[in-house]
Amino acid sequence: MDTDTLRAHLRDLLGEAGVVDAADAAQRPAGFMRQDTVQCRLLARPRSTAEVAAVLRLCHAQRIPVVPHGGRTGLVHGADATPAQLVLSLERMNAIEAIDPRQRVAVAQAGVTLQALQEAVQPHGLAFPLDLGARGSATLGGNAATNAGGNRVIRHGMMRERVLGLEAVLADGTVVSSLNRMLKNNAGYDLKQLFIGSEGTLGVITRLVLRLAELPASQNVALVALPDFDAVAALLGHMDRALGGGLSAFEVMWRAFYELVTTPPAASAPPLAHGQPFYALVESQGADQALDGPRFVAALEAAMAQGWIVDAAVAGSARECAALWALRDDVMQTARHGWPFTFDVSLPIAAMEGYVAQVQGALAARWPAHHCWVFGHLGDGNLHVVIHTGADGDRAAVEQIVYAPLAPLQGSVSAEHGIGLEKKPYLHLSRSVAEIALMRTLKQALDPLQLLNPGKVLHDS
Repeated sequence: MDTDTLRAHLRDLLGEAGVVDAADAAQRPAGFMRQDTVQCRLLARPRSTAEVAAVLRLCHAQRIPVVPHGGRTGLVHGADATPAQLVLSLERMNAIEAIDPRQRVAVAQAGVTLQALQEAVQPHGLAFPLDLGARGSATLGGNAATNAGGNRVIRHGMMRERVLGLEAVLADGTVVSSLNRMLKNNAGYDLKQLFIGSEGTLGVITRLVLRLAELPASQNVALVALPDFDAVAALLGHMDRALGGGLSAFEVMWRAFYELVTTPPAASAPPLAHGQPFYALVESQGADQALDGPRFVAALEAAMAQGWIVDAAVAGSARECAALWALRDDVMQTARHGWPFTFDVSLPIAAMEGYVAQVQGALAARWPAHHCWVFGHLGDGNLHVVIHTGADGDRAAVEQIVYAPLAPLQGSVSAEHGIGLEKKPYLHLSRSVAEIALMRTLKQALDPLQLLNPGKVLHDS
């Protein structure tokens, strides 16, 4: 089918506003994607599950590959498309269909942004606790398709833990509606798990039932400086015990990253003096600020008495809490010297110090003038490693340095960003031959023509 005919068919299905030509699609905001990867044959903008199904039936019959798009905030080229492919954007499916305060669930279409849901449930005294820096752009469908993590996984889990049910459309247009609202439901296979984290390669998620939480009545945040990595690990365990399950975030910054985000042109001044090897952002959330605040401070004081904390800055207001979080979230400072290579890995906490030292040593030996910044959600075993060598051609060599040491540690090349195209060559470092073979079996069963997000995660059969 030629492009003009395809455009006509899509306009019949979606209306005039539901189809965007390739030239116009290339000029649309790219989110975190590089602008030159926003290519397509046409871009389709359905408004309902039924319209998604109709588009996929058409593409299946004509053997047209389809790349689903959410908020385009991914970092592993999981939404890249080529001029031969149709982009299927869920942006017009942006309705929050229901909020049930008694059951503490929300039903939302896949194009709803994370921030929109967070703000919608707040007047009901509820929260959607998944949170990440791209909350204003990242969509719930994309969050589920990539099993997003973010800042508070240590307490609330990944996106997978927040999804009770979902609706998805298979490559041939079949609608699988599994909109379960119950926390417990062991009636056969949990089909939603096929689609969560599959990066749009097994089906297109269109609607979700999401588990909400009670809105916290207290928030306490502190930035602390630590003398060594043993103190970091000790503080994590101590704060979790002392706060009785109230620890909601434990973000650690190696010295270089802390100094980067607290020196001009960064907006934040250093709340604590430079010079310590580690800095941690610690947050608790609870039910009573009058009780939780003193408990939080007492836990910090006890840690300081043990020598685990060298210095601390405790937020005294919501504005100061936000200012400390803004410091940690100012990751774009890593592009100060040019666009860097970004990595998202997970590994046992006990192995982190040695792993980082090994990576930094290998980088220094090959590129003495390199920059390496390490930070991340250490409380759930996730580190972000950002490296700048000055040359785009160094990527493959840098990837080997970052990824190779993870295999003997049983770590993961992707803690929360997914595989996409970028990490596909390294999937075997974190998944066994049998696991990858089973992934291929699932792909072949659900998408035998290899039409959904082709080439992502797995090499095409």
